[in-house]
Amino acid sequence: MAFVETMKPRERVLAALNRQPVDRTPCSNPTSVATVELMDLVDAPFPDANRDPEKMARLAATGYTELGFDSIMPVFTIIQESSALGCDIQWEEKDNWPTVRMNRPIWKEPEDIRIPKDLLTHNDTKCVLEAIRILKRDYGDEVAIIGKTMGPWSLGYHCFGVENFLLMSYDDPDKTRRCLDLMKEATVLFGNAQIEAGADALTLPDHATGDLVSGEYYKEYLQDLHVEFADRIKCPLILHICGNTLDRMGYIAQTGMHCFHFDSKNDPQEARRVTEGKIALVGNVNNPSTLYARSPEEVRKEIYHCLDAGVELVAPECAIPLRTRLENLTEIPKAVKDWHKEHASKE
Repeated sequence: MAFVETMKPRERVLAALNRQPVDRTPCSNPTSVATVELMDLVDAPFPDANRDPEKMARLAATGYTELGFDSIMPVFTIIQESSALGCDIQWEEKDNWPTVRMNRPIWKEPEDIRIPKDLLTHNDTKCVLEAIRILKRDYGDEVAIIGKTMGPWSLGYHCFGVENFLLMSYDDPDKTRRCLDLMKEATVLFGNAQIEAGADALTLPDHATGDLVSGEYYKEYLQDLHVEFADRIKCPLILHICGNTLDRMGYIAQTGMHCFHFDSKNDPQEARRVTEGKIALVGNVNNPSTLYARSPEEVRKEIYHCLDAGVELVAPECAIPLRTRLENLTEIPKAVKDWHKEHASKE
């Protein structure tokens, strides 16, 4: 039997997120696939592409037009709403990521937390909303547009400082929960605004990473909040947490979120076993070792391993290094299509 594609990229991604039949596994990018080479190609360099909606949309579109992915993700950073909340941002240059200056926290107590009235009209959140509108206009019938809204655990790191927030979670669980409950409103507001702008799905990073907190911490602090997000944010949600997360994937699978974006530190077959088919999985090609430093052949091996395990969507594990070679990124859709051709010929 010959392999034939019968679905548009948008249809394919949304079906996979809902664990419905697809013609082939989608190549998705829940986080950034922007590179310096792509910035130069379309004249949309950092930091401008994080603050100018036309440049943001132009750079994001290369994930589809140049790399051949089935989705477009315009939110390259994790700091857009933190900037709107009042954090001090170091915007960096073309070859480096903007970051929050963690040594300048803006909040110390739950009483300090304020969601500003201009959260959605601040330049750095408005930029995202306008970029999504542009992409929806130009590609929305063809390609899945994925936005991003940061979870409250991540916002806690940015607004309180990583060390301060983690110490609070150890020393005062009730206070930590009050903070999370207040910060979650920024997640919901920005997420729903992106849906209104035209996003088909949202990545929701909440960095309770395996090297910082345990699976039981996830259950104690975040599982119920993530259930709430799945109810209040009306589109497919892709939860993203870095690190070894096998110890919390069973909890994540019970949240009602559509998909979990997982790290290369987790074996795809083990991830499938732990989640028991209750949530779609997207991932988990290694960034620093494979995509950045190795050959297309090594990229292909990891993709085949994901596909053999039954992962629903194939993607890099996180935002890729900005100097990643394009040949390694274009290998992702090539390898996915070749895997399906090989399996179709055996049927």
